[in-house]
Amino acid sequence: MSDIRFVIIGVLIIFSGFLILGILGGNFQISNIEASEFENCYEYSANAEPVLVDCSTKRFNQNIFFGSVLVLIIGGILSLIKGVRGDWDSRVKPQDMVGPSRDNRSDENNP
Repeated sequence: MSDIRFVIIGVLIIFSGFLILGILGGNFQISNIEASEFENCYEYSANAEPVLVDCSTKRFNQNIFFGSVLVLIIGGILSLIKGVRGDWDSRVKPQDMVGPSRDNRSDENNP
């Protein structure tokens, strides 16, 4: 039996990690190409000219971003594993069970 809460949380965390990577990851791929091909890195903005920046700083920011996304995805995977291996749902005491013929009421007492 699985613990469905951890499975749902894990799926949401993994999805958010891939969503953040997909939306914001393109900005960080450029620095690797610039540093290896041109040896000059530029900071781009929508309404100004590109500004020359240090490539090591840009690569450090790229590594921080990908590291944080990787932590999100690994956290989601660990939550999925905990959810699949969990047995919280099946550890219900017999006196706490409710439902048909287990609702803690005796049929003799009901009119």
